[in-house]
Amino acid sequence: MAKKRWKPMANKPHTLPEPDLTLEEKVGQLFMPAVFINDSEEEVQKMEQLISAGKVGSICFFHSRASAATNFEGKKKIVYNEQSLERLKGLIERYQKVAKIPLLVAIDAEWGLAMRIENTPQYPYAITLGALQDNLALIQEVGRAIGLDCREAGIHWNLAPVVDINNNPENPVIGYRSFGDDKSMVLQKAKAFVDGMASSGTLNSIKHFPGHGDTATDSHLGLPVIDKSLDDLLVNELFPFQKLIKHGVDSVMVGHLSLPQLDAHNPSTTSPIIIQELLRKQLGFNGVVISDALNMHAVSKAYSEKGKLECEAFLAGLDVLCFSEHVEEGIQQILKTAAPERIEASFQRIWKLKERAFAPTPDLKTLTPQQQSELNGSVAENTLTELYGNPDGILVCKQEDALHITVNNTKPNLFAQQLENQLGLSSVELELKKKELPRNKKVVLSIFPPAVKPKDHFGFDPKLLEAIQQIIANNNVLLYLFGNPYVLDLLALKPSSNVVVVYQDFPEFQEAAFKHFDNQISAKGKLPIALKTFTV
Repeated sequence: MAKKRWKPMANKPHTLPEPDLTLEEKVGQLFMPAVFINDSEEEVQKMEQLISAGKVGSICFFHSRASAATNFEGKKKIVYNEQSLERLKGLIERYQKVAKIPLLVAIDAEWGLAMRIENTPQYPYAITLGALQDNLALIQEVGRAIGLDCREAGIHWNLAPVVDINNNPENPVIGYRSFGDDKSMVLQKAKAFVDGMASSGTLNSIKHFPGHGDTATDSHLGLPVIDKSLDDLLVNELFPFQKLIKHGVDSVMVGHLSLPQLDAHNPSTTSPIIIQELLRKQLGFNGVVISDALNMHAVSKAYSEKGKLECEAFLAGLDVLCFSEHVEEGIQQILKTAAPERIEASFQRIWKLKERAFAPTPDLKTLTPQQQSELNGSVAENTLTELYGNPDGILVCKQEDALHITVNNTKPNLFAQQLENQLGLSSVELELKKKELPRNKKVVLSIFPPAVKPKDHFGFDPKLLEAIQQIIANNNVLLYLFGNPYVLDLLALKPSSNVVVVYQDFPEFQEAAFKHFDNQISAKGKLPIALKTFTV
């Protein structure tokens, strides 16, 4: 007799059936392939077939096959879809309907669903939250809001937060995703985020174990090396992981890292020393251990045989194989090489996670757009950070005859509009076509970086960057930076430079910046990272 299929209703909690599964189906529960919101119907049907065959236990949503998670070289053009959220919900319903066992649905929503989905709420980056001082309640609110958005969309598992300590300014992939470079601050803020998400009923995953912060290599492209002893790691990188594991987390994501002083032969993804000896035994974590995406070149390029990477990662101690590109081959390799007891141990951990995900929860409501804006506004007003090398020059730059120069990234420039409409400050956009740049002027300079990631100088045209440097060198400048504070290392700032870090370009952050300029509010934030070239 055929097994009775589980009949879901879209985006609603359900009771799990009894786990009466074959060993092969239990191995299938270990696999979390990627699914794409903007995939073709052909690809969607292929995934439905894989799910209906009982070979998938969870899925992780990404935007498209042209997005950063798969298109590492950036050669494919991303096609945006204004209806991505409805598309996401529709796909979840389709995939759950064909599942014999309900799927755990995951996503990376470190700063909200907007990390993967257009036209959804976006909350501040971790580095912005890192600037908050003595206000962990706000971080809890952000974590809760993100969790509520996930649950409403049908997502159970937010693969967040990042608890890496970003103590390398050259880090190309963590940076703004980290709460900062101080281990205690990272711990406090990650704990608040985890607690906020937990209050929404959304599962979490702290990442990227054992710490991806101190490297200048992007693990999407190559294997980062963290050449530190275990003692050094325990003092710094492992500190937030160890404390949060004791506090209680749902899962730990293992990053793709080489730690030669711990394991000279295997990256962390396939290292029993790092996963079983360090994470399980020494740190005492008994929950679900998930891999970082297995399509990343740090590990995928080393395995030409399909399914071999998945098998090696499982044997090393992983429970969930995220972004497995070779599900069927991986299942067969695990069945051939792993002991049934080892398979059962991982299956039980995953099953307990599913029981929590599908347990009845209160009917919690997502924030209204007005509440979302108010929350972002509260974060904005509490994170503005003054880096003043010459405080006496501030008032000079706020005089009526000062010139406002803006370097924009096509976002609506509400800051410029308010300066002009309410204070009469004339605004001009920096253009390279102009031969002469101002000299010996009082300048308010607002910069909206083209990109949040440091690749290619945060997207700045080299000539534009040179023009910005000249303006800073030759004028009395008050700079407002609406973006990643690491941008400041590119600007050739002087010891006497005056900077206000705004961190984000959201309307609420632009409003807070104007209030600060107009002396309506004071700056309460503190820079959560050390810069290489500019200190005050």
